[in-house]
Amino acid sequence: MIRSVRAGVVFTFLFVLMTAATPVPAQTAAKSVASAPESLTAAEFSRISRELSEDGGYFRSDNFTSNETSYLHVVDKIREIGATGGAYIGVGPEQNFTYIAKIRPRLAILMDIRRQAIIQHLMYKAIFHHSPDRVQFLSRLFSRPLPKDGVPKRDAPIGEILTFIDKLPGEDKTYAANLAEIRRTIEEDFKFPLSEADRTSLDYVYSSFRTDALDIAYRVDGSRGGYFPTLGEIIMQPDQHGKLGNFLAIVEDYEFVRGMHGKNLIIPVVGDFGGKKALAAIGDFLRSKGLTVTAYYTSNVEQYLFGSDLFEAFAENVRKLPINERSLFIRAVAGRFPHPAQWPGHRLTTLLQRIPIFLRDFDEGRYATYRDLVTTNYISP
Repeated sequence: MIRSVRAGVVFTFLFVLMTAATPVPAQTAAKSVASAPESLTAAEFSRISRELSEDGGYFRSDNFTSNETSYLHVVDKIREIGATGGAYIGVGPEQNFTYIAKIRPRLAILMDIRRQAIIQHLMYKAIFHHSPDRVQFLSRLFSRPLPKDGVPKRDAPIGEILTFIDKLPGEDKTYAANLAEIRRTIEEDFKFPLSEADRTSLDYVYSSFRTDALDIAYRVDGSRGGYFPTLGEIIMQPDQHGKLGNFLAIVEDYEFVRGMHGKNLIIPVVGDFGGKKALAAIGDFLRSKGLTVTAYYTSNVEQYLFGSDLFEAFAENVRKLPINERSLFIRAVAGRFPHPAQWPGHRLTTLLQRIPIFLRDFDEGRYATYRDLVTTNYISP
């Protein structure tokens, strides 16, 4: 860890010297910031998503929810570093909304190799669209209609909201009506065409939330198998200081994510980390909008890239992204070995790393294994 901190200090010091010697013209910087979109039309949102995407691939799990109970452990460090604004890239389901809420980027891209994951994010977008508060969001997500009386207030504690929602009965009639509304919203309001396979996928994902509600969890090959935390547990999971921080736990965080969705600034993309198109295309798109990557949440995807040429391809794709000396990776390290930064009681460890440090270490051949990757020059929470 000392080596990691020293490396970061040296790198930052050198960068300051270089930027001091070659200042960026104020006019150029202002023009770059001005080109970042305040919003996108639905047609632009749909076109960008489809143009950046590549063919979908297979992954063995249904990532309905995160299984990373340590996801909040890096939030304080992210704030301490000052990682905010710019562009956010992330993989996986709803944990991205929490990181988006904390980082407050100007634009976010959610990229996953599975087409189903993108359909799920379109489902979420539609639910956000119709849900001005957290109670209505959870009611629609689980197809549990709200009664006329006794509904928690807008600013009620999340624990109270979850207890209330959990007691409501689900209804087949409500599910059917909600599914039709979500499908119509995606295709008509968001201008996003769905194939027959997409509609089947949407039905599968939405029906899974209707059936399991707060008990829905990460599934491997269609089965939970072993222990994975439920969505309810993820929402109520505190950080290492005992503080709640999920995007559904804080009114302002929910409203920020909903606002970004309303401006069409959270764009789902089908893409492979080591693929030939999507990540490079994302880099070109962000650069054209004058945006640099503030944070790239990779979960533990990188561990699946070792043992083939995909990790090298991923590193080269990362090199094509618009980054600066402050750009960060957010990683979740699977519990296959005890990590020095692992927090007691958690199977996974969430870490940060400067993206330029990653590229430097990659060029120097320091990553022979996944373990090398996650134990070299990381930033501990």
